[in-house]
Amino acid sequence: MELKAIADFLFEVGMLKRTPRSGFQFLGTGKETVAEHSLRCAVIGYSLSRMSDKSDTSRVVLMCLFHDLVEARTGDLNYVNKRYVTADEKSAVRDMTANLPFGDEIRLLTEEFNSRTSFESQLANDADQIEMILQLKELGDLGNPYSRDWILTATKRLRSDEGKQLARSIMNTDFSAWWFKEKDDEWWIHAVKPEQSEK
Repeated sequence: MELKAIADFLFEVGMLKRTPRSGFQFLGTGKETVAEHSLRCAVIGYSLSRMSDKSDTSRVVLMCLFHDLVEARTGDLNYVNKRYVTADEKSAVRDMTANLPFGDEIRLLTEEFNSRTSFESQLANDADQIEMILQLKELGDLGNPYSRDWILTATKRLRSDEGKQLARSIMNTDFSAWWFKEKDDEWWIHAVKPEQSEK
């Protein structure tokens, strides 16, 4: 196994931590790197796959993890950019994985994601859109009036029943509700943990 090729690849993957998702400049608020997007996308893909009893979870997660890998070389092209610029993603993923012993697997996963033909690839694509929906919902809850239009467009791209159901739930959930559920308990009032207050 060529360890230097793997080391080079991993350094290149690190570029995704510094590659911004470019659509937020049109929305006016928000920011996110490709790496941040890919992490939550993979968790969403896992969740969607577990909601279904007919998908290969590991394939869904791996597609989500690798779907934007090429952006380490191409950058993130948003929907306006893509009207005028075409990135050669096939060449980019081929070149960045050429010397890897597992390069063929990454290329096949990327091709499957882009084909949207398998159920797993549809779940992975839905996870990609749902990650954006989550980000937009948060921005909308914080007051950005334009995020709602973007969410409506993103939900039209969803293909699976699982994705559509999850998107509906997201739209009916305040983005901050998860951490402020028990706002009337002792912790939020006096910063006293339940076990301390019982002593």
